[in-house]
Amino acid sequence: MQHLHRKLTNNRPSFKLVNQILLRQFYSTDKCFTFDAGQPIPSTHPQLLKEGEITPGISCDEYVSRRKRILELLPEQSVAVVAAAPVKMMTDVVPYTFRQDSDYLYITGCQQPGGIAVLSHDFGLCMFMPEPTPQDITWQGQIAGVDAAIEFFKADQSYPINKLHKVLPNMIKNCSKLYHNVKTAVPTYTELEASKKAAYNGGLHDLSIYTHEARWVKSSAELNLMRQSASIGCQALLQTMLQSKISPYENILSAKVEYECRIRGAQRMAFNPVVGGGPNGSVIHYSRNDQNVKDGELVLMDIGCELHGYVSDLTRTWPPCGKFSDVHRELYDLVVETNKECIQLCKPGMSIQRIHNYSVEKLCRGLKGMGILKNDRLQSYHQVNPTSIGHYLGMDVHDCSKIGYERTLKPGVVITIEPGIYIPSNFDCAQRYQGIGIRIEDEVLITESGYEVLTGSLPKEINHIETLLNNHSYGENLDISAFGF
Repeated sequence: MQHLHRKLTNNRPSFKLVNQILLRQFYSTDKCFTFDAGQPIPSTHPQLLKEGEITPGISCDEYVSRRKRILELLPEQSVAVVAAAPVKMMTDVVPYTFRQDSDYLYITGCQQPGGIAVLSHDFGLCMFMPEPTPQDITWQGQIAGVDAAIEFFKADQSYPINKLHKVLPNMIKNCSKLYHNVKTAVPTYTELEASKKAAYNGGLHDLSIYTHEARWVKSSAELNLMRQSASIGCQALLQTMLQSKISPYENILSAKVEYECRIRGAQRMAFNPVVGGGPNGSVIHYSRNDQNVKDGELVLMDIGCELHGYVSDLTRTWPPCGKFSDVHRELYDLVVETNKECIQLCKPGMSIQRIHNYSVEKLCRGLKGMGILKNDRLQSYHQVNPTSIGHYLGMDVHDCSKIGYERTLKPGVVITIEPGIYIPSNFDCAQRYQGIGIRIEDEVLITESGYEVLTGSLPKEINHIETLLNNHSYGENLDISAFGF
């Protein structure tokens, strides 16, 4: 069968003809074969994709419109080169789980390594595809090739990757500017004489200023996936909060939340869960997750999952014992009030920077009133909160990083709102406040009339959290509405 496929590829018949031959083989009485594009497609994974979708939830038409949008943003007579993400190895022969580069996925829909995509006003999308050997297929499985690029990913042109050194120079020799994805740049194209010449003449630029612009405002299909991703994260963290009552251990809570995300359909976690018990909660990106949470301590959990290319990001802080102490309550009230007031500010015309400035003023006043801060200097405040109030969210956790936080928000943009207080154990303040970390993070969609909180189903009020933890036996079916959330 591999011999048949290579012969067909060399002769370059249409993908439809290949499918017809494969289907005849499939229905023959000798052997049974199925077509494998190297990633889910509607015919092999009808439970994930509808007809006309390239990736779950995103149609072929939307991918084509994305390419047109990026070409509209690109200067005339320019060419853009985007390589797939590299395969990263744990050891010589053991790879890490592959995750596609967001820009390459956004443009092509291809979830596989080894490819290079080229965009131009003259020829549209051209995909250079890898050609695996029989040994590669034995070890790693089938991957999409040249014909799949044309018929499934809807490229305008496609060539084997080994033809790139002959074809690409002709594509870029007359371009005014050459753009590329700096993060996934590979010698396959950067070492070509034409690429070196463009770079030497100052004509090689970072494409992300345009891809991030295109990705910033989400489509309705993208928002649907983001709502689902947020819902999975909320359900997973809720179950983990309940688990904490009987298993207050960072490692168990980390494993629990990942399990709950995966069984609900998430392909992976968006990042290593932050599970900080007690003083560990004051370490903003704490990742060890190897300590027990002592009775009376808080646990801060910052988690997110990825669903078909779109991520969630949410944080809750709570006492596994079921009751906030007076000191915890005092600090928590300040953080949750800041969270809610900042969410109220989310609307078209506002910016993350302006919301951040408001949060700093409110938290400074509150911390100074408690005696934790001795003055109004920002240097003192940054010792207990060096973070921004939020960031953009989408295909990446810190999405569209080329777009500044001073940019005016538009409908369709998703941001996080995540005020926090992180008081080190050696901070110069009353001992009762030392070693406490509290963060409350929600995902917020900017709408025409204001905002929609995508993580609104997850409780964050003190009375709701205490009621949840103290009036539910773990393992029972949970009806959140019974608690008034």
